[in-house]
Amino acid sequence: MIRNTCGLILADDKRIHMGDLTRPRALSAVPFGGRYRIIDFALSNMVNSGILTIAVSTFNKYKSLMDHLGTGSAWDLDRKSQGLYILPPYISSESYTGRGDDLSGIISFFREIKQEYIIVSSASCILNTTYDELMAYHRDKNADISVMYNRDGYKAEAPVTILDMTRSGRVKGVYENPLNPVSNRNSLGVMLMRRELFVEILGEAMSRGTTEVNPEFYVKEFDRYAIYGYEYKGCALRINSTQAYFDATLRALSEPTRTDVFWQKQPVFTKVKDEAPAIYSEDCEVRDSMISDGCYIQGSVKHSMLFRNVSVGNKAKLTNCIIFQDTQIADGCELENVIIDKKCVIRPGIKLIGQAAYPVVIGKGAIV
Repeated sequence: MIRNTCGLILADDKRIHMGDLTRPRALSAVPFGGRYRIIDFALSNMVNSGILTIAVSTFNKYKSLMDHLGTGSAWDLDRKSQGLYILPPYISSESYTGRGDDLSGIISFFREIKQEYIIVSSASCILNTTYDELMAYHRDKNADISVMYNRDGYKAEAPVTILDMTRSGRVKGVYENPLNPVSNRNSLGVMLMRRELFVEILGEAMSRGTTEVNPEFYVKEFDRYAIYGYEYKGCALRINSTQAYFDATLRALSEPTRTDVFWQKQPVFTKVKDEAPAIYSEDCEVRDSMISDGCYIQGSVKHSMLFRNVSVGNKAKLTNCIIFQDTQIADGCELENVIIDKKCVIRPGIKLIGQAAYPVVIGKGAIV
């Protein structure tokens, strides 16, 4: 396991907009997989790697995220020393000026701790791994910065960060959303470096007026530092848009993606909510779906993901749907290629039909 390393999770990405799904919450707080949030995967990867000092950088819309994280007890991070830290966007009582307040909080925190290395992870990728091999690669290459990538660059949606590399693995070029990619090596938003170097580069960025931090900014320093790419060959689900989220969730219903994401040797931890088991009526039909605790199913559910406490009425039909928690779907409804946020009510007989390439999205708390 990795020792002498701290972690930083970037809770949001200003380049990614998912409409009604991210309007009330940060990207990392978007529910995924029936009982998880996106941030659970980044947190679990660090905890399973032995990292016990983890900071989460927030910018706005962080109430849902903070409610989910709590004290960090679900990840065994509620400790007297080390543990989980929430870095707020404002460091003074004055109003936000838009020039570096969010970065000052990050710098102040990481200047004070003692760990030698830092792993920075963005919130736009879902993967289940540990960082032991990344650390071994970093030391073997004597790198200043190591960045994880995979080879889905030609098929991933924007934003993408394409890496041009030498045969030895050193980064020699970085391209954001190129029209003609020089390779298919696409950054996964995870990087490893010395903590002091992280603070140094971030301090320089603040002096030039930068007001946010992301892995892509660091990788672009390839002409000043020895930056190497480490290829991740496991399953990685990118959440870059509403369509990407929809596709990733439906992929997670089937093998081998389901095993790769949820059932690796290391577990995915999340906030525990004790609920009664799901109830299935005698006349219901459920196929190729993931049904969470507390659901009550009377109708037909096919190739869909239902979160906790979802009720599906008699003769209702759901196909290729993602239904967030505490949603009620009344009798006789027909839903296909639909994403419904939490605490919605779909009245009897309503018919919502989207396209696989353009799902219908119903915002939080709506009555249809």
